[in-house]
Amino acid sequence: MRGKTLFVTGASRGIGLAIALRAAREGANVAIVAKTTQAHPKLPGTIFTAADEIERAGGKALPLACDIRFEEQVNDAVQKTVERFGGIDACINNASAISLTAVVDTDMKRYDLMNQVNARGTFLCSKATIPQLAKAANPHILNIAPPLDMEARWFAGRVAYTMAKFGMSMCTLGMAEELREQGIAVNSLWPLTTIDTAAVRNLLGGEAAASISRRPEIVADAAYAILCRPSRACTGNFFIDEEVLREAGVTDFSIYANDPSQAPVVDIFVPDAVIERSSTRLTPNSRR
Repeated sequence: MRGKTLFVTGASRGIGLAIALRAAREGANVAIVAKTTQAHPKLPGTIFTAADEIERAGGKALPLACDIRFEEQVNDAVQKTVERFGGIDACINNASAISLTAVVDTDMKRYDLMNQVNARGTFLCSKATIPQLAKAANPHILNIAPPLDMEARWFAGRVAYTMAKFGMSMCTLGMAEELREQGIAVNSLWPLTTIDTAAVRNLLGGEAAASISRRPEIVADAAYAILCRPSRACTGNFFIDEEVLREAGVTDFSIYANDPSQAPVVDIFVPDAVIERSSTRLTPNSRR
């Protein structure tokens, strides 16, 4: 990963920042593509604090204030990334908006935001980086999006959010085939368990929910393992973080737990077949 350039959306905090830091430790360049330029009381981290962390980790950082809903801002971010680092080797579509609300409780402003950031943003950032990825030696697009497990239970009670997240997953399905001949890998990655992020703390139960979640580093390590695979031999997959790491030889997942004494909670969108394959002691998710 040394000298490779990652274009990471939503990299000012959480999973996006963890992925950026994992690559930075190997000497990667990271374009931090996110909106936050000033600290928020409930959303710690900005593109500038993220840049400082990435530089301290051993990488090179380019903080880019960008709202991925707007094409001109995305195109400008891509151009600045290329001007600074000479190209793009991987596009990580991590930015996401969430509202786990029933139909009648979802206002259309929130509906539009989720679909613009999640589905449209993934499509746009992928589209904008493809010309640069086509020039890279081992190009990857990685979407932080769930398997396309089309069951009604994933939609009920959160129709708008599921539509937006599955929109990201459909980008994986279609783009993997469309870009196969160019050698650009397109894959999805999703956590087996809930991850300690601002969304979990602010929307799903605060410290109590965070304590039975895993740290973002598990997703980052899995992402790194995927990005190191040959792109022509690794495309069109809907990966689960723990399964990727087990294949890479990891056996102790307690290192990722906030509280190793507690069984982590299964994330939403994880198919039953995945849970059945796992040897990890898990707590069922009441939102399933």
